[in-house]
Amino acid sequence: MLSENIRSIRESRGLSQEELAIKLNVVRQTVSKWERDLSVPDSDMLISIVDVQ
Repeated sequence: MLSENIRSIRESRGLSQEELAIKLNVVRQTVSKWERDLSVPDSDMLISIVDVQ
């Protein structure tokens, strides 16, 4: 499931939702919504999520 993959990527990089949000230039609530399956990032954002360090 996409939401689980986003959370897994974030946690594997040792990032909080807030830290990931800052790196992606979104608010923390957006990351939370992705991880709870309440919304889905667009394709460009998915690439950015995978590339986050």
